[in-house]
Amino acid sequence: MSVLDLARWQFAITTIYHFIFVPLTIGLSLVVAGMQTAWHRSRNSAYLRMTIFYGKLFLINMALGVVTGIVQEFQFGMNWSQYSRFVGNIFGAPLAMEALLAFFLESTFVGLWVFGWNKLSPRVHLATIWLTAAGTSLSAYFILAANSWMQHPVGYRIDPATHRAVLTSIWAVLTNSTAIDAWLHVFFASVLTAAVVLIGASAWNLARGAFTDVFRGSLRLGLSLALAAGIAVAVTGDVQARLMDSQQPMKMAAAEALYDTASPAPFSLLTIGNLNGQRQLWSVKVPYLLSLIATLNPHGTVQGINNVEKAYEKRYGPGNYRPYIPVTYWSFRVMIGLGLITALFGAIGLWLTRRRRVPRARWFYRSAMGVVALPYLASTTGWLFTEMGRQPWTVFGVLQTSASVSTGVTGSSVIISMAAYTLVYAALAAIALRLALAHIRNGAPEEAGPQAEQAPAFSY
Repeated sequence: MSVLDLARWQFAITTIYHFIFVPLTIGLSLVVAGMQTAWHRSRNSAYLRMTIFYGKLFLINMALGVVTGIVQEFQFGMNWSQYSRFVGNIFGAPLAMEALLAFFLESTFVGLWVFGWNKLSPRVHLATIWLTAAGTSLSAYFILAANSWMQHPVGYRIDPATHRAVLTSIWAVLTNSTAIDAWLHVFFASVLTAAVVLIGASAWNLARGAFTDVFRGSLRLGLSLALAAGIAVAVTGDVQARLMDSQQPMKMAAAEALYDTASPAPFSLLTIGNLNGQRQLWSVKVPYLLSLIATLNPHGTVQGINNVEKAYEKRYGPGNYRPYIPVTYWSFRVMIGLGLITALFGAIGLWLTRRRRVPRARWFYRSAMGVVALPYLASTTGWLFTEMGRQPWTVFGVLQTSASVSTGVTGSSVIISMAAYTLVYAALAAIALRLALAHIRNGAPEEAGPQAEQAPAFSY
């Protein structure tokens, strides 16, 4: 394997691993804030116990997310120095905002929330968890604004002397249409992830007949959020499809394995191509549906892979501008399918738990614990599609991936660092999983008085 291939593998492994923790941090911060608000207003001790129980899961997850996120910064300098030089003037602004504004907001107020029980007034303490939640969401927005600039570069110019990108409008970068919808999509996907954690943790305890008063409520909340967030993810994903069709037509065509421009364009339910993904061998399609998704017009035109390839060669010069079609095609479908299954489970669960019922069927509890994995897999395949579908570009239409890798790095150094990261990450994953599972098995804290804030409950 070349240095470029190794560097891409390392970045993929560390980035996907880091993003395992991001959605739950965003989603659980909001859920815990909502639970504490419900306790603050009602003084129902069940809400306080929920807050403490899910608050611990939030803290475990957030700690791992912070640690694994630091590695991303190092990789830009180690393996992708040419890329860093080219985009440094652009990325510096949103990443600085993320670190100096969002991360400091998040880290400061989560500390006040953890250590402020019985020390801050109830209203001030409640405000700290909401500010923590705001910080996590704001942090995600700045990161996604930087990533979206790579997908759809705006607000810049190329310096003729240095041949590097120079920021001309930070407002254009932050209000990039791709960034706005990507953040909404990730935000609702994060709520969906938090929802399945509520479902899984509640199902585990309800199946044992433990803490029914607490976990019956959090199960219903998780099911409701799964259905609502699942619908919102689908809507924002639909908007992204139309942006993708106009901004990155090759990615849209690759998502559907559409080789030739069509009007109307069918949606592929199953397409079998040759091993290198260069042509279609057999397909099952739904007429008109792709045109409707991409253009909101059942007779709209959707460009095909071969046609876009010719246009790109004319615009950017000779080369292969096709991503690896099997990966884009199947990751797109796995992402959509798992999201739909999760939302459907939320709807089924709400029906089974109506009128304060507690399900008795064993299959429900097994499914509830199994569904926890689905949003994580959907997020992973979604990012695979997003990043692989942009290839061969690092910055779409401006900088290719082959020109982004560090010139002085060797294959052996990448292999050594990748092995080290993988071992450290495996150890961190084992620790985090053990802590989370042990906490879930222990169940909710003992009955809390309506006026007590239970500061000792946060010590292990």
